[in-house]
Amino acid sequence: MPSPFNPDDRLVVAMSGGVDSSVAAWMLAREGHDLVGLFMRNGVELTEEEAGKKSCCSSTDARDARMVADGLGISFQAVDLSTEFGSLINHFVAEYGRGRTPNPCALCNRDLKLGRLLAMADELGAAGVATGHYARLQVNEGRVEVRRGVDDTKDQSYQLFCVREEDLARTVLPLGDLTKPEVRRLAEEAGLRTHHKRDSQEICFVPSDDYRLLLEQRGTPLHAGEIVDTTDRILGTHKGTEHFTIGQRRGIGVGGGEPLYVVQVEPETGRVVVGTRDECGTDSMVVESLNWIGFEPPAGGFDCLVQHRYHCTPAPCRVELDGERAEVRFSVPEISVSPGQGAAFYQDDRLLGGGWIRSAVRSATSQDTSTDPSRART
Repeated sequence: MPSPFNPDDRLVVAMSGGVDSSVAAWMLAREGHDLVGLFMRNGVELTEEEAGKKSCCSSTDARDARMVADGLGISFQAVDLSTEFGSLINHFVAEYGRGRTPNPCALCNRDLKLGRLLAMADELGAAGVATGHYARLQVNEGRVEVRRGVDDTKDQSYQLFCVREEDLARTVLPLGDLTKPEVRRLAEEAGLRTHHKRDSQEICFVPSDDYRLLLEQRGTPLHAGEIVDTTDRILGTHKGTEHFTIGQRRGIGVGGGEPLYVVQVEPETGRVVVGTRDECGTDSMVVESLNWIGFEPPAGGFDCLVQHRYHCTPAPCRVELDGERAEVRFSVPEISVSPGQGAAFYQDDRLLGGGWIRSAVRSATSQDTSTDPSRART
């Protein structure tokens, strides 16, 4: 999809040093835009091995981004956002301390990749911001709409659920109509040095993709205690509730018999409650801090699909509004519904908006009638 901006408009393009942002910059440069490439430094020191796994945000990635920008003949700046990332990391750690499962990528999209970079765009006299997200933006009757990227294996629309509509209206996502293989082919044909780079893995500031190591490095106080089943029978002990997330199946530390899932995390008591897949079912959830994108929800509520974490199949639900909150009732019980995660509402491939999961109500019937094993990946 061509850029909605005029060819002579200046744009800021977020450049991570990966193949996606490189191709996004190349596509916009080919359209004739005056581009300023910005690389976000997060201030996190990674080992060479960790940096190789991340494929973003390291000094090597900054060099690759700069060299791609030089090859495209566009200006380039590396900006220090270590303070902003520090706040993001503090929030991440604090959420685990509260027994919640954070979603830092969505916050980064809202506050940094779009919010902060748009402020820089204003300082640089740019009309908007471009990123390498796999999602599509359309304008309908003067309002921006978000739709899933055509590559359903790479779609990133979910991580945009909390981004302000006015910010998305000043954003261009050049890759939304492309598949990942097509992006790599374009990168190779264009001679971009990043065409062979691996995709970035998980959260950019988490060493070795194990958030527990980050908690350890920061000296985070842990809430140790007991592992119990849903009848309060003690099954074992653990070193901290921060090591668990609702719906988790592997690495619980107790086993035997039917597979067990984390049903509830209680930092205040130190208890981690585990149960069967059926006992992990959730009938409904409360979602707060609602954000709508090109959509006005009807006062009486509405039916839609909801995606309650990045890697799960959207589930049919009923949304009932109460001010800045919504009660979301699932058509059939869902597992792995975790406070702290985002809830993104969809109609077909259109993202309506979303909010943050405040709480979840376990299934009263203790029966998970969902037959789709991909509903929740743990």
